[in-house]
Amino acid sequence: MDTSREDVGIAIRSAFLAKGSKQKFSLFALIVLSIIFLSVETIETKPLNYFRAFIKDVIYRGALVVSAPSKSINNFTDFVKEHTFLYDDYIKLKKENSELKNKISATHFLELENTQLRKLIEEQVSSNSNLMSARVMLDKQSPYLNSFIINIGNNKNIKNGMAALDGKNFIGRIVDVNFFSSRVLLVSDLNSKIAVMTEPSAHHAILSGHGESEPTLEYLPENHNIQDGDKVYTSGKEGIFSPGIPIGEVKIEDDVIKVLLFSDLSQITFINVNLENLNKDK
Repeated sequence: MDTSREDVGIAIRSAFLAKGSKQKFSLFALIVLSIIFLSVETIETKPLNYFRAFIKDVIYRGALVVSAPSKSINNFTDFVKEHTFLYDDYIKLKKENSELKNKISATHFLELENTQLRKLIEEQVSSNSNLMSARVMLDKQSPYLNSFIINIGNNKNIKNGMAALDGKNFIGRIVDVNFFSSRVLLVSDLNSKIAVMTEPSAHHAILSGHGESEPTLEYLPENHNIQDGDKVYTSGKEGIFSPGIPIGEVKIEDDVIKVLLFSDLSQITFINVNLENLNKDK
């Protein structure tokens, strides 16, 4: 058993010694080859010059070929980075552009709103009536119901029955008053019945709402002579509204006397409330 172990050890040492000899020979061979190449480099003959040129070309071309993938990868990496930077810049510019557009839109909206408010103030100054401006908060429009919710109420002495005006045009009346809000029933609502008078015929009638379609004139005298283009105003009958507030003009279709309103009820943002009834009560 001991003999076997000694044999194994001897075999291992022999292998290492053999390997060391090979390494020494390889190093010696490299030194010899280096000396030969250096010596050959100093010899100037055409065959050797051609051979050296050929070897150098092969080395240079090989280096170029080997380095090509690395350069391509570097170029591609630079391209990707540049594209990424450009995309990031595009996203930033797009965001900035969107913010600028929002600011411009907000500015235009404020200018439009200021223009409407200035118009309301001018109407209040030029009017002999006592008017109170209000903003439309909610627009309750449906095929049958048409009304506005405005942002003033008892806090501004608003009362039921007061006339609501778009500029100088009559558009409805106050029907429900809260402390900070009120509801305006428009002349187009099914429940709207307004005493009116036509011009130039001076006929008294009732303006009845029909939801989406135009309001119509009802309870006219049998021998009336209403024609297209006749103007319609509040009559002031029963002292509910001031007389002579413009509403619209007549348009007759299929023997139905319709009234085309002077104001587009779907485009109203601010209104004036006529406080004249309040002054009369005082």
